[in-house]
Amino acid sequence: MWAEAALIAASCFVAGFCAGMAGFAFVLVAAGILLHVVPPSVTAPVLVLGSLLSQGMSLPAMWPHIDWPRMRLFVVTAVLGLPFGIALLAMGPAAAIVGGVGVLLVVYSAYMLARFALRMAPPQVAGGRAQDAGVGFASGILGGIGGFVGALPAMWVDIQGMPKDAARALMQPFIVFMQAITTVGLFFTGFFTWQALLFALLAAPAIVVGTALGLRAYRVLPAQGFRIALLSLLLLSGISLLV
Repeated sequence: MWAEAALIAASCFVAGFCAGMAGFAFVLVAAGILLHVVPPSVTAPVLVLGSLLSQGMSLPAMWPHIDWPRMRLFVVTAVLGLPFGIALLAMGPAAAIVGGVGVLLVVYSAYMLARFALRMAPPQVAGGRAQDAGVGFASGILGGIGGFVGALPAMWVDIQGMPKDAARALMQPFIVFMQAITTVGLFFTGFFTWQALLFALLAAPAIVVGTALGLRAYRVLPAQGFRIALLSLLLLSGISLLV
């Protein structure tokens, strides 16, 4: 048990740093390590609670910059998708969906990094309410499966070419709101056990320290550095979902 607790704390430290620096990827980074050694029924509640703590640490700084009409649309549509994700987690075919998302993230991030390396201007796609609603709904499904709510919004803000502060003001509050809702859903469906809660408690100090260091890195990253970090984490996140 204590070996598992140490591994979870170390994984959450790395994930907290990534989330503090890029504004997302806590669950994806930690899950890429933990799902190979810890049962999903244990990791899901631990990672959701860890993500809620990590993302919540810098939420006050984002609050004045939130586009509330857009945020409400994301949250409402994600809530509609959440029960589908929880049902898939309980029934079993969630792995195929997670794998498909992994392929999407790998292809997208590798393509964008290649364009960046070739000094090609990134393509910018104009968003709209219908597209936002679709991303929100799909993110809700992934949130129900295991708290993977940040990957698709991160890809969506990148493909729109949003500045790093605006991108973070959309991603991070959305993740916090959805992880809070997912926590309630996992609780009422019986996924919270004393073991999972103990692991989350033991990992909390590592999450706080890792996130604080990541936030410090974010403040000194230039816009291009932030985009490279975002795309690199999307690539690693996609790979972690496939292996």
